[in-house]
Amino acid sequence: MKPSVLIVDDEEILCDHLARLFVREGYRATVALSAEAALARLAEQEFPLVLADLRLPEMDGLQLLKEIRTHHPSSAVIVMTAHGTIETAVEAMRAGAADYVTKPFVLDEILLTASRILEHRRLAEEHAELLRELGRRYSFENIISQDPKMRAVFDTVIAVAKTDATVLIEGETGTGKELIARAIHTNSPRKARRFVPVNCAAMPEALLESELFGHERGAFTGAVAQRIGRFEAADSGTLFLDEIATLAPPVQAKLLRVLQEREIERLGSHQPIAVDVRIIAATNRSLPEMMTRGQFREDLYYRLNVVRIVLPPLRERGGDIPLLASHFLTRAGQNLGRQLEGFAPSALRQLLAHSWPGNVRELENTVERAAILAQDNRISELGLAESPPSNASPATGKAAMTAPLAEWLRRQERDYMIGLLRRAAGNVAQASMLGGVPLKTLYRKLKIHGLSPEDFQVRQM
Repeated sequence: MKPSVLIVDDEEILCDHLARLFVREGYRATVALSAEAALARLAEQEFPLVLADLRLPEMDGLQLLKEIRTHHPSSAVIVMTAHGTIETAVEAMRAGAADYVTKPFVLDEILLTASRILEHRRLAEEHAELLRELGRRYSFENIISQDPKMRAVFDTVIAVAKTDATVLIEGETGTGKELIARAIHTNSPRKARRFVPVNCAAMPEALLESELFGHERGAFTGAVAQRIGRFEAADSGTLFLDEIATLAPPVQAKLLRVLQEREIERLGSHQPIAVDVRIIAATNRSLPEMMTRGQFREDLYYRLNVVRIVLPPLRERGGDIPLLASHFLTRAGQNLGRQLEGFAPSALRQLLAHSWPGNVRELENTVERAAILAQDNRISELGLAESPPSNASPATGKAAMTAPLAEWLRRQERDYMIGLLRRAAGNVAQASMLGGVPLKTLYRKLKIHGLSPEDFQVRQM
């Protein structure tokens, strides 16, 4: 069934005729013979489309339009007007009408106009929902971390997202550099425009120049047509340059010019093209060390390093390991259609003993693999060798060295329960769902650790 249409005209015969026309095309049609009656109908139900005559008794169509735009902004309005009142129709368009049709009108014209406007409305709603989904995915309200270092990162991201400042993200492989870059974009004024990622290490130098800046036809062998680059594709949006340390010196020089002049030149052309692009760069290597060896331009480094964000490795966020693992296990269970209840003590010991050189990405892949291979609903084996304490910085900090394992695990479990309750604002059922912990088990654990859900509930002032 197509959407509902409200037809507003003081000519009852015309209203009935239009209503039959729309019903025949699959719409639901409602008739109102005055502006007041139309507003009463709109108060009762939502109408995606209103077809209203500009000449109405008492309150005219222009006043009705203004009322609809104020109190029912989701309703699109098509105004109907006679040939001699086109100026009024133009005024209605300025006041927010979606379109207008003139009397006498061709019926197919009405249907085509309505269909076009409703399709545009549908696409706009889908676009808005996509933005909302991106916001949910990359927002910071449900970030899975209770580590102070990561909370500091999130504070920086929220602050810098409001600006157009160039950002340099540093962190080991798998720490989530692109996730942070997308979060900056999604929470910025540019969120409605494109986020264009480029892995600088994945392309040869010559191809990378073409990818970034585009090329003209005949610029090199095989350039059979003009092609725009990633900078032009990201115009008014965000360009994410991952593994920036791998850029060859000639490309570094061109990138520096773009940052200084805010314009590019396609390969094979000397015509500058202005670009409005926010640059976010990322690296897993030390750019200052590369500068001392002459491998990275100092002037480019300072252009990129306006705001610096350093992502800590997972081994320095020991308290987040059980929290992240539980989240990944819940997601894996949903994908597999299984109810997975958590980790056995032996598996938890493996999680905490491993140094996680691949960081969060390695942890996610490990948990997903364990979920696939699990023989029952509890993960008892991860397939990881315990990392010797002397080979890496312990993920668990000094407490792991000085406290018995059982006591340390008890404290980590308590911290994990606190994190769940905070994320769920004291709602135990929601905490159970977030952590993939059976409700009965969760209540038992809360009792063991002396935790009260009420202490985490948001109180209204």
